[in-house]
Amino acid sequence: MPSGDGLVVRVRPTLGRLSPLQAKGLAGLAQQYASPVLELTSRANLQLRGVCNDSYPALINGLRSLGLLDERADVEARRNLLLSPFWTEFDSTPAVSEALNHALAASNAPALPGKFGFAIDLGAQPVLRDASADIRLECFGNQVLVYADGASTGACVPMEQAAPTAMELARWFLAAGGVVNGRGRMAALLQSATLPAAFATAPVPAPSPAAFTHSATVGPSPTGVVVGLEFGQLPADTLHQLAGLASLRITPWRGLVLEGLHTAPNLSELITKTNDPRLRVMACTGAPGCTQALGSTRALARFLAPLLPAGRTAHVSGCTKGCAHHGATLTLVASDAGYHLIDHGTAQSAPDATGMDAADIATYLEQKRLHAPHV
Repeated sequence: MPSGDGLVVRVRPTLGRLSPLQAKGLAGLAQQYASPVLELTSRANLQLRGVCNDSYPALINGLRSLGLLDERADVEARRNLLLSPFWTEFDSTPAVSEALNHALAASNAPALPGKFGFAIDLGAQPVLRDASADIRLECFGNQVLVYADGASTGACVPMEQAAPTAMELARWFLAAGGVVNGRGRMAALLQSATLPAAFATAPVPAPSPAAFTHSATVGPSPTGVVVGLEFGQLPADTLHQLAGLASLRITPWRGLVLEGLHTAPNLSELITKTNDPRLRVMACTGAPGCTQALGSTRALARFLAPLLPAGRTAHVSGCTKGCAHHGATLTLVASDAGYHLIDHGTAQSAPDATGMDAADIATYLEQKRLHAPHV
């Protein structure tokens, strides 16, 4: 994809995992052909930025040699799977993921929109409810619950039927008119369409609050220690060092799971403490790196991080697309005349205040703190 700082090349590792060899190779490719800072995305992918047209073919060949490239671009575009980073070899995640990959690569695979995705969340508790996806697969006893994003019911099927059932739901999405001008999301379609009867048989359980707390934090996990990175920015040197320690899993919270490790390495770029203010802010590339951004983002996010009380988060977006975060939170959106402030909403929400600068936003937060109820 072209951007303000050159081409952006997205990498979608199988099972959301990089072997040490792949991680070292990817670090070397970034240093040779792109910006030496990679990006982790909210879909658990990696991005290389600053790639020029002349070096693009060599980069693609390098990714192919590492097993990080699909045979065809159209197959890779459809292979939009988001996996819980806490999957194990003993749950159904690898098998369901492989089956879905195979179905999406078939010649008769549905022509889904580019952002249409599947969340494979087959742990004891779902951890991807806040992540962007259109079809969700979760454990339901010893079976798999397949349901549409935004629905309160789904279909409960044996594990071997999970991928075919998800594809059935994807085909219904197309047949029901879910795509308009090449775009479309499942939750939007459900505002005007009724799901097939097969997907109205099993209720979607309420999520466990503990699952959300566990998923978004840093520290030990069942599959390894979880570390964060400011805005998901991963220096190639750091990636190379981590590759010498463990295989890596990419999280949708712009962090990494270091497989099998119980403590995080002492590297300054890593966020390892749950009270680190950098975990409270999210920001896209912003201007000038993104041509659609109307202002800078990360400098403001760094300024705001220590001003936010524990438990509060903020999202700074360069435009109303809100690429860095899709959920409702304190949101600042760049405009031609300062920042719009949405106290609790997304980048598309109506602003509560406009034309603000950093000092205005700091004053707003201080007033909110002073008027907050004391327990």
